[in-house]
Amino acid sequence: MLVCVLLLVSCGSAERADERAPRATAGRRAAVARVEHLRVKVLQALPHDPDAFTEGLEMAGGTLYEATGISGRSSVRAGPPGRKPTVSAALPTPLFGEGITVLGRTLWQLTWRNRIAIERDARTLAELRRVPYPGEGWGMCLQRARHRLVTSDGSARLTFRDPGTLAKTGEIAVTEAGRPVTQLNELECVGTTVYANVLFTDRIVRIDPATGTVTASVDASGLLRDDELVPGATLNGIAALPGTNQFLITGKFWPRMFRVQFVPAGPA
Repeated sequence: MLVCVLLLVSCGSAERADERAPRATAGRRAAVARVEHLRVKVLQALPHDPDAFTEGLEMAGGTLYEATGISGRSSVRAGPPGRKPTVSAALPTPLFGEGITVLGRTLWQLTWRNRIAIERDARTLAELRRVPYPGEGWGMCLQRARHRLVTSDGSARLTFRDPGTLAKTGEIAVTEAGRPVTQLNELECVGTTVYANVLFTDRIVRIDPATGTVTASVDASGLLRDDELVPGATLNGIAALPGTNQFLITGKFWPRMFRVQFVPAGPA
């Protein structure tokens, strides 16, 4: 009798497992199928410094902050969108500036391979302090609801950090259809999601930082004419306009910046 009972239990468990398997597989397929395909709808074109090797872009309090790279030419600047900056600060050689994010009265600026981050006064851009930053600095944004920074390093990983110390508090691998999405660059936090430029492409991805899953892919191609694209020019720079569903986007060595919406892509 004991043998019979064990066989019945075993068969029942196997049947329940078989019943769960199709639903689990269907759930995984549904999750993969939820990636939205979006495109940019241009609402306005604005001038942009064509010599700016854009590494970070962010709107805060009506001010547009932009960080630029290249050793000897790196800076952070601030002012009204589409106008000459009202304040700027240069980084001394050999520092190579990267992403930025504003935390109220201060902002953080990353460096690429110099292994430091710089805290600045958000109004004057004066340097307040430097802290060690292990690894490469690429993009950075503040997820206010979680009171944490989200950073990238060119890999398929987002790293979460304490906004006061930059100490690592966690990380997540980013995937699309189950595959890693590498070259994650400039970041923008919007509510519970993170937008990321994918380096050397005309693509922006929207990421759920709770799971690392890409939930939308934005096609931002065709914004510049071929004769406006110089060597090194590539899409990089995304800033959400607070209180709207609009963004400012630009790129390294781009002569223009665009106010856009992300809308569903039409049929191919």
